[in-house]
Parts: sequence; structure tokens; C-alpha cells
Amino acid sequence: MPRARVSAVSRGRRKTLSMIAMGGAALALGNLRPARAAQPLRLGLTAVFLDDQVAFLRQWRNYLEAKLGRRVEFVQRGRYRETMELLRGGNLDAAWICGFPYVRYRQDLTLVAVPVFEGKPLYRSYLIVPSSDAATRSILDLRGRMFAYSDPDSNSGFLYPTYQLYKAGQRSEAFFARTFFTWAHRMVVEAVAASLAHGGAVDGYVWETLRLASPELTARTRVADKSPEFGHPPIAARASLPAEEARALQAVLTGMAADPEGRALLGRLNLDGFTPGSDDLFSSIDRMRLEVFQG
Repeated sequence: MPRARVSAVSRGRRKTLSMIAMGGAALALGNLRPARAAQPLRLGLTAVFLDDQVAFLRQWRNYLEAKLGRRVEFVQRGRYRETMELLRGGNLDAAWICGFPYVRYRQDLTLVAVPVFEGKPLYRSYLIVPSSDAATRSILDLRGRMFAYSDPDSNSGFLYPTYQLYKAGQRSEAFFARTFFTWAHRMVVEAVAASLAHGGAVDGYVWETLRLASPELTARTRVADKSPEFGHPPIAARASLPAEEARALQAVLTGMAADPEGRALLGRLNLDGFTPGSDDLFSSIDRMRLEVFQG
């Protein structure tokens, strides 16, 4: 997920973000029970985050703690499945996850907030190839080649490209000569940039953020195709988290765009803000899941 040095990017071109705020962070914060407020809020992070974000995470944690009035602990895992197991098992209070596991485990989760990227709570899956490949226009042009997926629980990095093959009557294991998982979107970009794979599926938000932070890396790749828009990977809470705690976290996140310090942090995430969102944002992901995996 995004790197701390993204803060240097595009300050001059950023739109006014105050309209994105869906409510003041002060709302709902006074409702936390003292006993619960004494406990840390455990927030999980997955491979949607870029690397090298230690300094940023410290500053974001301090911001959240000041707004929430309680300690915050970030728990990072390299694979979506590990984070989802912690979240569903009650060992996390909330996590920044992907739309694919969100729709799969919807009954165990509460939607808290959806990032707003380039003015919308949406993103795309990118098919990327080495920059030297000028011919590839779709995943179907890569028959018999090597292909990099990010994570088997990723929409952009696995479900959507699998769905494309499914609609063409193809199966990944028969269509490609070889496939492999990198377990991080950045690593998909690095694998394709180094020609370790002839193509890869990556979160478009991550690729665009890398384009700003590490243009020398993305310049060695080319976006050959883009998916339709999907709901951006959301922040979701375990369903058992008390409602007032979920509302408090939502108020802080959706209020960041109206707050100078919050806007600075958002700039480093390459986001415009957060919105409460709705399940409708993820309906197309759920349809693909049901069609490809029969539920």
C-alpha cells in the first residue's frame, strides 16, 4: 500500500476535498464506554498497502488515537486470508481488506468506510505487461505465457482475470504455461517489470500510486487493459464490534478530508478521502464470485 513519500506528489493539482467529508469526527466519539475505550482498536492492514510505510503508519496511528481517544494498534499481514482469519476470529476489530473477501464473508462484517480515489469510491483491475510488449491488448493475448497474480483472495489480482478467462471458456491452469502468486500488488509490478512474467493482474490504485512514487518501476510496464470499475477495497469491522465503536471509526475516517492534518495523511495515501459507502458498490464483485466459483 501507499508509501510514505507519496506526500510530495500532486499537492498543486489536488481538488478541494471538504465535500467528501460525511460528518465531523467529533460525532459518535463520546459514546465509547470507558472500559472499551481503554482497550486498543486493532486495525488490520493487507497487501492493499504499499511498502516502506513505517513512518506514515506511526503518524496515521497518532492521528486516529487523538481523534478516537483510545489506543490504536496496526496489525499487518502479507496475505488477505491471514487478515480475514484474524478479523472473523475476533482478533482484529477492523481491517482494510479487498472487495472479494468482503462479499464472501459479508455476514461476518460491518462496512465502515470506502476510500475515495480520483473522486470516486471505485477502482479498476489493470492488466500489465512489460513495456517492451506493444502487442498485448487483453488477457486472451497471453495464451501459453507466464502470468502473475497477486493473491487468490484479491478481486483485481485474481478474481477479475479469472472471470475473464471463464467467460472465454478457459481455465487459468490450462490457458497459461505457468502462473504464480506474488502475494503483493507491488510485487506483481516488479515481476512484470523484470520480465519474470509476461503479464500480471494488479490493483489499479496501487499501480497509479506507484506511478507517482516510483515512476522508474512502472515505466518498465504498460497497462494493456483495464477492468470496469469496482467498489474500492473497503475498511470493514467484525460484525461483533459494538456499533458505537464502528461509528466512531467511520466518523474519523470520513472526516479526514475536512481536517488539515487528515488531508495531509490522505495525500500520502494518494486518496481524496473516505465515504461510508454501501454494499451496492461490491455487487459486481459478488456476481463474478458466484458465477466463477458457484458460490
